[in-house]
Amino acid sequence: MSSLIEQIRQGRIWDFPGGIHPPENKIQSSANPIVHPLLPEEFVLPLKQHIGRPGDICINVGDKVLKGQQLTQANLAFMVPVHAPSSGTVIAIEKRTIAHPSGLSDLCIIIEPDGEDTWHEKNALPRYQDKDPEILIEKIRQSGISGMGGAGFPTARKLHTGLAKTKILIINAAECEPYITADDRLMQDYADEVIQGIQVIQHILKPDVTIIGIEDNKKQAIAALEIAAQDITDLIIRVIPTKYPSGGSKQLIKVLTGREVPSKEHSASIGVLMQNVGTAFAIKRAIIDGEPLIERVVTLTGDSFKKKGNIFARLGTPISALLKQFGYQAEEKQPRLIIGGSLMGFTLPHADVPITKITNCILAPKRKELAPAAPEMPCIRCTACAEACPASLLPQQLQWYAKAQDYEKCEEYHLSDCIECGACAYVCPSDIPLVQYYREAKSEIWTRNQESKEAERAKQRFEERQRRLERDKEERENRFKKAAEKRRSEMTQTEGGSDAISAAIARVKAQKESGNTSQQTQKPAIAAAIARAKAKQAEAAKAGNAEPDNSEMSKLREERKRLTREKKTQEQHSATTVSYKEEVAPPKNAAVAAAIARAKVRKAAQVSPTEAPEQTMTEPQTAELSENIANTDDNPASRDPKKAAVAAAIARAKARKAAQAELNENKTTPDIPANTDNDHKDSRGTTSKNHITVDLLDIPVFIDKSSQEKK
Repeated sequence: MSSLIEQIRQGRIWDFPGGIHPPENKIQSSANPIVHPLLPEEFVLPLKQHIGRPGDICINVGDKVLKGQQLTQANLAFMVPVHAPSSGTVIAIEKRTIAHPSGLSDLCIIIEPDGEDTWHEKNALPRYQDKDPEILIEKIRQSGISGMGGAGFPTARKLHTGLAKTKILIINAAECEPYITADDRLMQDYADEVIQGIQVIQHILKPDVTIIGIEDNKKQAIAALEIAAQDITDLIIRVIPTKYPSGGSKQLIKVLTGREVPSKEHSASIGVLMQNVGTAFAIKRAIIDGEPLIERVVTLTGDSFKKKGNIFARLGTPISALLKQFGYQAEEKQPRLIIGGSLMGFTLPHADVPITKITNCILAPKRKELAPAAPEMPCIRCTACAEACPASLLPQQLQWYAKAQDYEKCEEYHLSDCIECGACAYVCPSDIPLVQYYREAKSEIWTRNQESKEAERAKQRFEERQRRLERDKEERENRFKKAAEKRRSEMTQTEGGSDAISAAIARVKAQKESGNTSQQTQKPAIAAAIARAKAKQAEAAKAGNAEPDNSEMSKLREERKRLTREKKTQEQHSATTVSYKEEVAPPKNAAVAAAIARAKVRKAAQVSPTEAPEQTMTEPQTAELSENIANTDDNPASRDPKKAAVAAAIARAKARKAAQAELNENKTTPDIPANTDNDHKDSRGTTSKNHITVDLLDIPVFIDKSSQEKK
């Protein structure tokens, strides 16, 4: 490195491959000093004006802001804040079209100036030599400074990367792009401030040597810099031949040092760091004057402008406001507005696009001055693009792969090393827009890489989550296992170990069996109650009592009703759906007992009067028996309470009617002899003279008139 520095001090320069010599067209805008335009009606400030993430908004709609007040916060290294270009009111935070080749919209802060241009409190560091470099770098970051040469890389991040690594500091003053004279005019009018900014950078990086690289077509700027830097040591002003694109970072390093930056690496890897002239001027304003970056020098050029030159344009100024102020006259057929120069610039979709930190030129050419792009024709394989490429690439192959969307091949052919200078498209006889293909391919590759990184991060988060869930599951299982073991040990100590568990299981089984036994014993109990009731009725009939004791039957009915209600309640609580008949169905044992009772009654009825004594029943007994039979479980009416009640009422009515008929007959007719076989044909069809057969629910009941007459 020492031998290289000696060669640099001796004045040696190198050359880079390729390059072109297009018409410069710089004189028309470099003749007049820089001027300050009027304030526009509103400022449109995009949050992202640099490479990296935008800052976080720290103001609200309706807030009053002052000139230089911070509007966004930068908490990360690649974040750069945005400041208010003038005092006024925040009227909106919305999406507006930004200065980008895509022509898309982005979130912007809209400020309406109040015309007072009142400054926010400044925090200057005039004695920066006493400050630590880290403090100065943070001050530069909070001042919102990014690369002013067009790349927009955060300056603080770049300086932090070069700490203790930079051997050679290069200040890029080449400005090789046609039409652009912003840096040229800045060096002519503000050479002292540019040199002060360079000294601040030297204090931060402490390089072995500092070189200002400037093309030989800027004679007045060279003279101004030599006067401003005459008392500064270790500062070399190196004049280089005019050749496009000598202002490219890698190309200028090659010209001044003879070293090449490796592919996909930065210049810091070879001990070199480069800053633009406009960046050095902004650093001086931020450190020594305490002013954040709120304006920059912009070149207004092209035959459509009446007033050409350079201006200090406030950031966020709509280009349409500058066009009105500086006499823009658009062509009728194909008016064009280009951000940047004729080779690396891009056409704007409309004029309502704001000035940003990387805007260095507004070109408004006419058709005679700069012809529009011709239709694309097939490649003739002339290799002119490869000869003009300053990065020693193969533009023809790159265009093929980019057009075919073969991005793996594009990366294989080092598309990332393309600086998009436009030299290949300038010399192409087929008018192929090569740079446009490269930009689209780069954008797609970047998008895919970001998606791949996001997918990898998502995969890592998912795998980490799965591992965390597995750990939680194992911890729970171990916790439950320990708790179970603890309970077993406690039971072993208190209740005799495993015998306690067996005893508990035995108790549960015994309780279930006792419950089933109690349910089974209920049915024989009901049958026994029915038998007792029938026995009492028979005794009452023999004793001649008119009203037998039916208390047992009543209790039996109440018990059955209670059991039915309990069963319904249990079925309602359960999820099983059964039919209504199944809900009210009586126990099978009770139905069997009722069937047996009916069979006995029929058998007794079929016995001849001569073979067995007559069993007579009074009217109350008949009604009671009818009601009991109606309530039997096998009777269809018993399944419905209303039908059972109706059947009982009918039976009682028939009994009363028969009794009344018998009473009337006893008053008018004499005693009738005993029954004969002819008088009593059968027990179900014809009623005999001395007996009345009442058919109640298919059960014959005999009423002895003679016994009633005797009574």
